[in-house]
Amino acid sequence: MPVLKSFDYAVIRVVPRVEREEFLNAGVVLFCLERRFLQARVHVQEERLRVLWPQLDIEVVRRHLQAFVKVCQGDAQAGPIALLSQRERFHWVVAPRSTMIQVSSVHSGLCDDPEVALEQLFRQLVEE
Repeated sequence: MPVLKSFDYAVIRVVPRVEREEFLNAGVVLFCLERRFLQARVHVQEERLRVLWPQLDIEVVRRHLQAFVKVCQGDAQAGPIALLSQRERFHWVVAPRSTMIQVSSVHSGLCDDPEVALEQLFRQLVEE
């Protein structure tokens, strides 16, 4: 029987009009310290975003979401935050913000394979 490892995750949301508090889930970030795993997976659902805000600049949203992915990967092009430890990068990514891109509360779980857990969460919380 595999030994399960704990992980933390949060949902990345697009909030086109912060004052209305309407949002669309656009990604998931997952951190598993024991497996040294930190990844974000994102997807822009352009049609659904246009319903919430027809004038939204989709390319700006894509760039901001990709920044989450690059920070998680430790990509130096994402700036000095991407050079921090995985734990520090995770805490930066999930820090509360009141911008167009926000993150849910952090939740915990157990998994054998964090990559599989990320894929399952992404399908359940973003694609459905």
